[in-house]
Amino acid sequence: MGWDGGLDRRRQVGYIILANGLKGPKSSGTQKYTNRLKQMERETMLPTRGYAALQAGAALEPFTFERRPVGPHEALIRIRYCGICHSDIHQARDEWGGATFPMVPGHEIVGTVVKVGEAVKKVREGEIAGVGCFVDSCRTCASCSQGLEQYCEKGMILTYNGRDKNGEPTYGGYSTQIVVDENYLLQIPKTLALEGTGPLLCAGITTYSPLRHWGVGKGHKLAVVGLGGLGHMAVKIGRALGADVTVLSHSGGKRKEAERLGATEFAETGHKETFTSLARKFDFIIDTVSAPHDFNAYLELLKTDGTLILVGVPDQPMQIGAFGLILQRRRIVGSLIGGIRETQEMLDFCADHGITSDVEVIPMQQVNEAYERVIRGDVRFRFVIDLDSGI
Repeated sequence: MGWDGGLDRRRQVGYIILANGLKGPKSSGTQKYTNRLKQMERETMLPTRGYAALQAGAALEPFTFERRPVGPHEALIRIRYCGICHSDIHQARDEWGGATFPMVPGHEIVGTVVKVGEAVKKVREGEIAGVGCFVDSCRTCASCSQGLEQYCEKGMILTYNGRDKNGEPTYGGYSTQIVVDENYLLQIPKTLALEGTGPLLCAGITTYSPLRHWGVGKGHKLAVVGLGGLGHMAVKIGRALGADVTVLSHSGGKRKEAERLGATEFAETGHKETFTSLARKFDFIIDTVSAPHDFNAYLELLKTDGTLILVGVPDQPMQIGAFGLILQRRRIVGSLIGGIRETQEMLDFCADHGITSDVEVIPMQQVNEAYERVIRGDVRFRFVIDLDSGI
């Protein structure tokens, strides 16, 4: 009998016991029944190795846990690569609050399907699949019905640092395997290099979704604020959509990287004259920076009806002056990753345009060092863990 996420784990194992001819508590004694139920539960779970933060701020270390068995509509993925997102660091250090420990981070997962449930139609054993930032949602609200699962009104179930529908903690991709419902899996195009594909499931869709939603394309002037994990994807995708891309960065040392990625112009935001010379130049600005900075200065770089798109997450509230919006009918908008349908669209788009993330591949044992380098900005542009190298 396969796992059904809608059933309580112990109740389902109890069904297995009864199906195998064992008597229930009324006829065999409550303790004996309970002990056998616990034993059967242990036998059906999938032992998994990973790296976890055992408490907030602790270094990640080897951690063994259990995945649920594969249900009728689920697939077991042997994880091959998992990207390191800056949000992994924020959450492992509980900088946003509400974190659950032990925590196995990772939501940029690419791997091989090694087992499927009997009702699965979306993937087959041996195929490559991806898992992004969430692994379930309510499936019935207006957002879910529109394919906008990331805005689920009851809350999407995060790939890690969340709780599944049975209240069990979710563990992410810094691990050897993961079980996911087929409706929340992504099919990876064969032409994409696997090591550069995982970050597309976070950084890629985070930038693709708003650029598509607000219609960025040919003839538009697009500015990208920040050239990191998100910013470098925004440059690549914006260029592929046909926009004329300018990178705005505090570091002049990133000029050559920006040009290599496809930007036609580069400007240093540390120079005051930059904001004067670029005033009213852009149709769209996508702001990928999570450090506090002055939104009002960037609003002045927009044309009339221009749009400032926020995808970075500063850790403190930012002040906005009303006149910067009112006098030129500008707007500030935000966007959060993308739904499963749109994420698949993004993967296919990237395959058609030869786009992957620029990555540095590391073994799992270097994850703590990688975290420190991410904080220093010492990566071009995403770390990816090679799970094939072992844990």
